[in-house]
Amino acid sequence: MDVHARTAAGRRRLADFFDGLDAAQLETSSLCDPWTVREVLGHLVMPLTGGAGGFAVQLVRARGSLDRASAAVAAELARRPVQELTGLLRDRAETRVRAPGVGPRGQLADGCVHLRDCARPLGLPDDADLDDWRLLLDWLPSGVPGLVPRRRARGLRLVAEDQDWSWGAGPAVSGTSEALAMAMTGRLAALEDLTGPGTDVLRARLTGPS
Repeated sequence: MDVHARTAAGRRRLADFFDGLDAAQLETSSLCDPWTVREVLGHLVMPLTGGAGGFAVQLVRARGSLDRASAAVAAELARRPVQELTGLLRDRAETRVRAPGVGPRGQLADGCVHLRDCARPLGLPDDADLDDWRLLLDWLPSGVPGLVPRRRARGLRLVAEDQDWSWGAGPAVSGTSEALAMAMTGRLAALEDLTGPGTDVLRARLTGPS
């Protein structure tokens, strides 16, 4: 499977995941602060709606801030019925979205990471495939503009314990592929699942100045 096929499969997986949640779970805080699980769903659907006009309005209201405009659009979409949003994920799973700066792997990362942003605080096992994580781990540690600072993994050796994968040289940081990728994208909760002498270095980089 290429990255586009993996992204499409991930969207269908996300649809199944969100369809299985109850009202209380949907209102739980996700790891992607300050969004709830429901608002993460709104964010995931946003690139598939083609609502450029609505985004432009929010961008003006946010005084040019892409982050605030995106958050506003995601919150607005999240008010729609869950089944409507998961239907969009399934019906438009194959849609290729332009992602300047991050390319096709950015959309794959969005799906994999945000699935765990929601599943982790809910204590649910839903996860991306190991092959998806491997594809992302081959990409994230070197740095991705707007997603992973170049210095985050510099001088560290990352070692996956659930597949034959490693990256870099230096003090080791070991854990599952999921935990490594989540830490690379700034999720502090994933640090609890990592071990090795390089973990404290990584923690300092995640909690200190960018």
